[in-house]
Amino acid sequence: MSRIVLATRNAGKIAELGRILADAHVDVIGLEAFPDAPDIPETEQTFAGNALLKARAIAAHTGLPAVSDDSGLCVDALNGMPGVLSARWSGRFGDASGDKDAANVRLVLDQLADVADDLRGAHFRCVAALVVPGGAERTVEGRMPGRIIRAPRGTGGFGYDPIFVPDGESRTAAELSPAEKDAISHRGLAFRALAEILPDVLAAG
Repeated sequence: MSRIVLATRNAGKIAELGRILADAHVDVIGLEAFPDAPDIPETEQTFAGNALLKARAIAAHTGLPAVSDDSGLCVDALNGMPGVLSARWSGRFGDASGDKDAANVRLVLDQLADVADDLRGAHFRCVAALVVPGGAERTVEGRMPGRIIRAPRGTGGFGYDPIFVPDGESRTAAELSPAEKDAISHRGLAFRALAEILPDVLAAG
């Protein structure tokens, strides 16, 4: 069984991606197994650039195939923003409460306060990257279209999930069960696509 490293310390993301890749016949470990692994600033201007940047660095550090992703919320009325800035939209440290997710959500809601309901379209986008040390590099993409509501609902998920209603749903992403969210999420789509090519890429080295 091959081992791969998920290049993240986000507990929610590790759990989510671990479920999605469970059938890929690989031993998935997170960065908690490598406490000296470097933190990689997301300095690229695209999701693919950031995903590859992180996967390359962690593959080089661990000597193992590394998987990373960059994802974010793209709001139509904000010209596709926050986009790659989603995690730090309200500033590097969020607000005085220290809760970056809540601060980011409040800022998006404030920015859309005067936008009509039928113009609040958005999508989550994820690009996942796989890097084999000294070998292949691959990226895949997933998108989850939907809309932004006017107040948070739900306690599941993380990030902008409480204000995002996926197409075909009346519930927010934060009100879906983990299995329901995995089935339609941008990250679920991207990582299922990655799981399909994973054995061939790892075999090719």
